[in-house]
Amino acid sequence: METSNLNIFFAEKFGCSGSLYFAPGRINLIGEHTDYNNGFVMPGAVDKGITAEICANGLDIVRVYAMDMPAEQQYIEFAINQESKPNQHWACYIFGVCKEMIKRGVEIKGFDAAFTGNIPAGSGMSSSAALENVFSVALNDIFADNKIDRFELAKIGQATEHNYCGVKCGIMDQFASLFGKKDCLIRLDCKTLEYEYFPFKPEGYRLTLINSCVKHSLGTEYNERRESCERVVEHISRNHPGVDSLREATIDMLLEVKAELDETDFSRAKYVIEETERVLTVCNSLKEGDYDTVGRMMFGTHWGLSKEYTVSCDELDFLASLAEEYGVKGSRVMGGGFGGCTINLIPESIHDAFVEKAVTLFSEKFGHKPEVYEIVIGEGARKL
Repeated sequence: METSNLNIFFAEKFGCSGSLYFAPGRINLIGEHTDYNNGFVMPGAVDKGITAEICANGLDIVRVYAMDMPAEQQYIEFAINQESKPNQHWACYIFGVCKEMIKRGVEIKGFDAAFTGNIPAGSGMSSSAALENVFSVALNDIFADNKIDRFELAKIGQATEHNYCGVKCGIMDQFASLFGKKDCLIRLDCKTLEYEYFPFKPEGYRLTLINSCVKHSLGTEYNERRESCERVVEHISRNHPGVDSLREATIDMLLEVKAELDETDFSRAKYVIEETERVLTVCNSLKEGDYDTVGRMMFGTHWGLSKEYTVSCDELDFLASLAEEYGVKGSRVMGGGFGGCTINLIPESIHDAFVEKAVTLFSEKFGHKPEVYEIVIGEGARKL
């Protein structure tokens, strides 16, 4: 990754040099909206992310530049003991990480920082988790006498989203960015945080994201779906006290209470229960090199997200349908939804022709070109 421009920028702004840290974005092969339901996910870190240069400044204030923002939105500062969030939304992630680390006994002091990234905004690769993690890893390194382990750093990022950014997310994004391993996907049990690496370097296939360039916006829509799932659990647990999340629920349990639920809550819960099973099926299929099943499960996820969880959009449905018609092994909307990318498992033999076709037909239908990213599964957050 290129750091020279960051070094120059930091030196110009602060008159010194700091230490460099990197945290990646992530893809998720399968397991969407299951994390906050205590289910399974299968993410991996990517080679795109956020790089930050940071050093202690001997003051009691934090001063940060976001290099990629417009000039009038680039700079924020806040006091370490400040209670109110900064006005800039991007700064709330850094502010939240500082506050959550202080809660855990880390004596955060003033620091200067600048950061830049190459995760496309709204692509579903979780730039927010990368931003949280690059700062939590750096501040842990610089200020913590007793280092916080990576499980807790993931929880710090999640708590930042909950308490300072208004998104009641699960833990997958932060975990994948911290625990990523080159050429491996991670099956994460979001209830126990037990995890297992699965080698993922499929011969004869390429993993490609096609960005609809429809910028997703989480928050209210995301939180509504989480609340739907929680309502269903309340109904199921009356007959099955051991069920405290949809992770423990079965389709039979859901059908028992169908008459008590509105149609929207029922459909959303059905999707989540079936998605948990799809993740486990993919794990077994990867061990056997069975990419036919992997691809079928990916398409199942897409249409479940589109028709039952209703977090897709016309642009993403068009891309998934085209992938099915063209012989792509698997394709689905990736991330929270409402825009962003499809993730595609494409046979090498048709890759270039499919991508060219998808760009052309999408542009004709929607009036703008989608962006295409080839995915490399890489290492997790670290000091450079």
